[in-house]
Amino acid sequence: MGCFFSSGEPSNKHKEKHQIAPPAEKVKTESSTTAELKKQQSLIELKKEIYQSGSDHIAAQTFTFRELASATRNFRADFLLGEGGFGRVYKGRLESINQAVAIKQLDRNGLQGNREFLVEVLMLSLLHHPNLVNLIGYCADGDQRLLVYEYMPLGSLEDHLHEPSPEKKRLDWNTRMKIAAGAAKGLEYLHDKANPPVIYRDLKCANILLGDGYHPKLSDFGLAKLGPVGDNTHVSTRVMGTYGYCAPEYAMTGQLTLRSDVYSFGVVLLEIITGRRAIDHTRTAGEQNLVAWARPLFKDRRKFSLMADPTLQGHYPPRGLYQALAVAAMCVQEQPTMRPLIADVVTALTYLASQNYTPGLGGTSNPGSSRLNAPGTPSHSSRDLEKKESFSC
Repeated sequence: MGCFFSSGEPSNKHKEKHQIAPPAEKVKTESSTTAELKKQQSLIELKKEIYQSGSDHIAAQTFTFRELASATRNFRADFLLGEGGFGRVYKGRLESINQAVAIKQLDRNGLQGNREFLVEVLMLSLLHHPNLVNLIGYCADGDQRLLVYEYMPLGSLEDHLHEPSPEKKRLDWNTRMKIAAGAAKGLEYLHDKANPPVIYRDLKCANILLGDGYHPKLSDFGLAKLGPVGDNTHVSTRVMGTYGYCAPEYAMTGQLTLRSDVYSFGVVLLEIITGRRAIDHTRTAGEQNLVAWARPLFKDRRKFSLMADPTLQGHYPPRGLYQALAVAAMCVQEQPTMRPLIADVVTALTYLASQNYTPGLGGTSNPGSSRLNAPGTPSHSSRDLEKKESFSC
């Protein structure tokens, strides 16, 4: 639910999390006492998991409900930043740490929200990276479940790409590549540095938050899963996520892999390049699904310019556009084995982000070369990409 951080004054903006699979069957009605016992047991299990993880220096603080109510002026409506499937998020200020924060108050009804709370605390207590949002603390007073994050002043990538307010300037090409590279680095940390690896499972523009200088951070880890270890090739799980971002093999089989995240990243990168939504029902039938619309265009270099966001007004390097489309095309390959590793994506996008484009100069101010195969050609393995050092058009 990356929509919970927005720039400027908090606005009463409501957003929804769309599941690609229907929610699990409703649990039979329980007494409030039984439900509360289950929630308390879940919290005990969370603490046990944290201690068993071997991390005895958890950074997250515990807060009382009274503290968080005071920070949000008793959760006043004009402090509301956003609302999703698992609760509301408010802007607040904690006097004890003298810091602006975003406070997510989970829906007290249902066990799914409680599970997301447990996963989020565990994941963000143990995972730390400059491109992951920082969990400051949490509250588990009685039946209250709240998460306290650092406040991201520039809102989400979705705000800037798809729902810009008049005071927000449109993202230029350089900023878009910087955001793409940073988001990829956050995903690389989850896949390659975390042990065991973590599958994010909900990568989308709304979950990429922007700090000062448009520094991107991944947020909302309630759907994250530990990745396969040893000889296992995948994790089998109920299909959840956001429609339009889900890898086709995961949607069909429930088999989740690290390459499922790479597909989702490819959709996000296409959104960054084109300015289009992953799913847009306001467009004609053939253009509603972003990936389905883009695939035929990947095959014709003469149509690449049609894929650039019109709001860029032509202010982008043609070669850089081609290279970014090449990366996106490989990430959204239907066959997961044909998609690159996220480490290779980071290498390519870091290069693109380093090429500072200056409108009017006809190219980048820091020319260089790197090579990836054309969007319309079959993708080589990600190991092949590691051996390539230069792009070519």
